[in-house]
Amino acid sequence: MTAMEELPLRPELRGRTPYGAPQLAVRYALNTNENPHPLPAALLADLQVALAEAAQGLNRYPDRDATALRADLAGYLTRTSGEPVTPAMVWAANGSNEVLQQVLQAFGGAGRTALGFTPSYSMHPIITAATGAAWVDGHRRADFTIDPAAATAQLREVRPDVVFVTSPNNPTGTAVDLDTVAALYEATEGVLVVDEAYTEFARKGTVSALSLLPGRPRLIVSRTMSKAFGMAGLRLGYLAADPAVVDALQLVRLPYHLSSLTQAAARTALAHTEQLLDTVDAVKAERDRIVEALPGLGLTSVPSDANFVLFGHFADAAAAWQALLDRGVLVRDVGLPGWLRVTAGTTEETDAFLTALGEIAPGHRTALGG
Repeated sequence: MTAMEELPLRPELRGRTPYGAPQLAVRYALNTNENPHPLPAALLADLQVALAEAAQGLNRYPDRDATALRADLAGYLTRTSGEPVTPAMVWAANGSNEVLQQVLQAFGGAGRTALGFTPSYSMHPIITAATGAAWVDGHRRADFTIDPAAATAQLREVRPDVVFVTSPNNPTGTAVDLDTVAALYEATEGVLVVDEAYTEFARKGTVSALSLLPGRPRLIVSRTMSKAFGMAGLRLGYLAADPAVVDALQLVRLPYHLSSLTQAAARTALAHTEQLLDTVDAVKAERDRIVEALPGLGLTSVPSDANFVLFGHFADAAAAWQALLDRGVLVRDVGLPGWLRVTAGTTEETDAFLTALGEIAPGHRTALGG
């Protein structure tokens, strides 16, 4: 069998490893930020009907522009944000990763640069490399927040073509205030992508970057149905932006990229928005319970607006990760020295996590954490 090193692989892809969290057979998998609550019975029943109807036309190509789905997504964004979002401002694809890939295909590419404020979502630099653009790490403070003055100065120096701001940030969890987002937009001539995959879990008073869209034609707000909607297996992501951005993305999207079944399932789920989002408060309650319990274990956390918590400090995060796994609890080692990330799960899952953490914390936390 030929080794990958012997293939004529693009130079910028050599030495890289595929993205992916460990998929292990454990009782408590709290490493991929999924919504732990099962889909409601009424939705499952409606999905059977909708998918059966869509299946009758599988000999035909789907609506390549996903017109009805985009109208439903626009309606959802308008209702929940209070901002007017039209179907012409919305684009959808197979997960938010494909949305971001299309953004980079349209506005990045060879000879261009993307910048993101790391640590952040690790797929941003991966997709950037895969689409041929160069990546630059943006600066963060020691507490993982963005310093607007330092960030805007860096943008004016680097002049990136695509800028990523993840809010709430993954893996740290904290949302970025809108004044900072607006300042970053003014400091760049490229497109600014605000990745709001976790925004439905944000703490009270957090405002979506959708409110900044008017008058900012280079601003893009991306979302997903994988997290709050509990539809990770559906793979449906979307964005809102100026209609001209949507027109540009249609230059690079593959023909008929969203299947008829995906569109039917997503529209059915959107019809059950209220039921699906009923689980958000329960997830937030478990997140807050984790945060409140950590000081009693001699540990700390980064303030979270997401459905996960970055917690530490550990003398050896990898060893702490293994100790939790040995107790049947899988969390995420995100590569930050001293820190691990845990998804807020069900009450049972939180109980198991806190019990296991209580057993290992005395032997693994640092003096700073204690």
